[in-house]
Amino acid sequence: MEPLPDLGSLSETELKSLIDDLEHQEHEVSYQRRLLHGKIDILRAELVARLQATGGQSVLDQVDVDRLTAILTGKTAPTA
Repeated sequence: MEPLPDLGSLSETELKSLIDDLEHQEHEVSYQRRLLHGKIDILRAELVARLQATGGQSVLDQVDVDRLTAILTGKTAPTA
């Protein structure tokens, strides 16, 4: 984010233009935020639907996390 210019040196027209530019940027950021929230809502709804379809079981329930951690840290070899 850029710092504000020396406000005392700006004319009223320049101040109004700066305000307009910043308001435009704010509207763009707000629009992007709403799009992101919409995508997050869709993804969460999909996750809930999948968990409901499996009776609340996650696909990770069948993963041996301790064994996977040991494999990834090189403390044990994966089984063939």
